[in-house]
Amino acid sequence: MTVNITAKKIQVTQAFSDYATKKIEAKLDRFFSSDADCKVTLSEQKNMITCEVTVRTAGLIFRSEQKATDKNDAFDACIDRIIRQIRKNKTRVEKQMHSSFKGGFEDTVEEQADFEVVKHKKFNLRPMSEEEAILQMNMLEHTFFMFKNAQTGEINVVYKRDDGNYAVLEPSEVR
Repeated sequence: MTVNITAKKIQVTQAFSDYATKKIEAKLDRFFSSDADCKVTLSEQKNMITCEVTVRTAGLIFRSEQKATDKNDAFDACIDRIIRQIRKNKTRVEKQMHSSFKGGFEDTVEEQADFEVVKHKKFNLRPMSEEEAILQMNMLEHTFFMFKNAQTGEINVVYKRDDGNYAVLEPSEVR
């Protein structure tokens, strides 16, 4: 697994880099093949360290973001959360990862029932700008809103982030 560690507004020591790399190899290598990429991003805001860990492999993305006063605590929480995501979705992950999946699940894994879709909703998509979509989402008091982007003609989703800002999801080709 390739590990890439970056930092924003914070210094990353060699000791942390070594710690993170060893922990990723110890905890996550058993789930992923060597072609997996792991990106660790650290940032600091108001004396809180935010750690984001993203693992990409075989068309799947596992992501976790945690905040703590210590970067090691935030990193450990991220790794634990990714492992929980993998275990929770064990059968779905195995089906999608086929040859790139190494196995390595413990026998104590919780089996989860398939998701149940309780509602299907259809609505008309009209072209609008990102600002219009955010306004529409806020008027509906939703946390996300799907719309047809007037500039690109693509279907996008705008959503409100935990930090109070907005983000837009745009489609792209699978690599």
